Amino acid sequence: MATTTMTGSSTRTTPRRRITKPLAVVGVLVFWLVAWTLLRGQDMLELPRATLTDLHHWLNDVNDSVGASRNSSPIFLYFFNEIRAVMDALVTFVQGLIAQPAYGRPVPVLGWLGVVALVSYASWAFANWRVGLLAAGGFTLFGLQGLWQESMDTLALTLVAVFVSLLFGIPLGILAGVSDRFHRMITPVLDLMQTMPTFVYLAPLTLVFLIGPASATIATLIYAMPPAIRITAHGIRSVPAPPVEATDSFGATRRQRLTKALLPLSKRTIVLGVNQTIMAALAMVTVAALIDAPGLGKTVIKALQTTDVGTAFNAGVAIVVMAIVLDRVTTAASIRAEQGGGESSPRIRRLLLAGFGLVAAVCSYLSYTYLWASEFPDGGQLGEYLSQGATAVTTWAQNNLSDVTAAVKDGVTIALLNPLEALLAESPWWLMGAVIVVLAALIGNLRTAAVAAVCVGLLVGSGLWNASMITLAMTLVATLLVVTLGVVVGVWMGRSSRADRIIRPVLDAGQTMPAFVYLIPVVALFSVSRFSAIVAGVVYAAPVAIKIVADGVRAIPESTVEAATAAGSNSWQTITKVQLPMARQSLMLATNQGLIYVLSMVVIGGLVGAGALGYEVVAGFSQGQLYGKGLAAGVAIVVLGIMLDRIARAAAQRSDRAFAATQT
Repeated sequence: MATTTMTGSSTRTTPRRRITKPLAVVGVLVFWLVAWTLLRGQDMLELPRATLTDLHHWLNDVNDSVGASRNSSPIFLYFFNEIRAVMDALVTFVQGLIAQPAYGRPVPVLGWLGVVALVSYASWAFANWRVGLLAAGGFTLFGLQGLWQESMDTLALTLVAVFVSLLFGIPLGILAGVSDRFHRMITPVLDLMQTMPTFVYLAPLTLVFLIGPASATIATLIYAMPPAIRITAHGIRSVPAPPVEATDSFGATRRQRLTKALLPLSKRTIVLGVNQTIMAALAMVTVAALIDAPGLGKTVIKALQTTDVGTAFNAGVAIVVMAIVLDRVTTAASIRAEQGGGESSPRIRRLLLAGFGLVAAVCSYLSYTYLWASEFPDGGQLGEYLSQGATAVTTWAQNNLSDVTAAVKDGVTIALLNPLEALLAESPWWLMGAVIVVLAALIGNLRTAAVAAVCVGLLVGSGLWNASMITLAMTLVATLLVVTLGVVVGVWMGRSSRADRIIRPVLDAGQTMPAFVYLIPVVALFSVSRFSAIVAGVVYAAPVAIKIVADGVRAIPESTVEAATAAGSNSWQTITKVQLPMARQSLMLATNQGLIYVLSMVVIGGLVGAGALGYEVVAGFSQGQLYGKGLAAGVAIVVLGIMLDRIARAAAQRSDRAFAATQT
């Protein structure tokens, strides 16, 4: 519409000002604040912890009926029970080899001396002698900490999960690499699997496979399989065209092209996928202690539940050491695969490996035959020293840093968390749902709004709307802090090679640590609270966001930065006017990944007082009458993740289109 004004012999048309989407978003937020002020505390759908809805009772009934038909229903007798039996057999077999008494013996088949020798030999054979020494030292440390059996139980479950994940994941990855149709089909499935927080896998699996090592292993392999499939497919699809065309020109069949060109040229990438699968499996095995998976995770959970920071720290050190050893072995193996060996004296290396292989065989025999080589000696007191030291440091920090930590905790809680939680959780559910849908439409499109509307409906139907809004508030606050850290530290790393060299190894080490490990120092500093879960989420997600932003800033052409400097821009102007706008895709990706990582960790924070959905999931595992409520909480977590992911993706696409429009 336009208005027409007559002035003498001329006609002037004045267009009416359009309402832009940013202005519309501001209008929705203002309306929300006004409505919240008038309607605060009404229709909150708050559900007391001990109260169950009809859905929760129905899920409990389903759980009971499944348990009653477990030994009579054909689908259990000939499918689920068989899978559980196979997994139990695999786990029991590996545990009998290295962790638990088996085959009529009071000790495992391989004792500590044999395990250390074989692990060191395999690390040297697949990587190099330095990694072999690291593996020997790391595994010996488990015994010195007094955690040998717990560490071997964790390793056994990890090995079984990784074996099954690679058994299915690599063939599926190869198929996705050579077939565009299959790649398009499986990508959304992998996206969904990697979007789900780790907790979500546990509840439905216990319904089918019961609590125990089998469910823990299946949950672990489901979580660990996507990296194997995705990275294998990426490696094959990234092979340069000329070698493949040369193979085809010689009349190679599809199988020969795969075995002679595609697989050899993508070998390092596939080994990298193995590395990521192992890291994911180790992280999930520790979380799966919630469903009675044996190992180090169970020790950490029990210690955290009693706020025994010393014991949790000792077990956390063992988890970190195992992660570092497994990561270094597979990383070095991937480099070796790319270099094709790369030794200056391969014959000498073969001779040394043969000699050390004989030593490893002798050590294995001794550990099988003699008790002293099977059970780790009791003389190691390192674990007690570590526990006592961690407890002493915690006590000192609580006595001397309490003013600082309390100020930080109260500042974030009062300034950010409490207001946002009040706004989200104390709004009428229908008002909050309408705001989410409208904002999704303005940020994205009608499809985004439709997804948001479905998610809102599912959250209401779960009976856990109020708990979902509290979890959402914690997630948004933690994500804001993650993005802030990502921009500040990422820009610094992107602009300074020296800073990148110093900080990146720290970030890499942080990413190898399982999620539980982050909770230990946080609980020590900030005690059990919602803020502890937020800090743990920030520490867990920040490395990913920082590296994405740093890589995005570094990818900007140097000539562009030099042109801005030559035009008189100072550092601040160069960052805000050139580098950040041009790295917008990296910023959006960092925000998206930060949301997913934070949501996963905030939920795990239910173990340390975060409450909301995390508490409901944990309570569902530990209290049978709350199983249905815990299962509904797991579904609500998935729904939150999908909703946040879709809105963040829509915002990224809109940003790309807006930037493209400014360039044209």
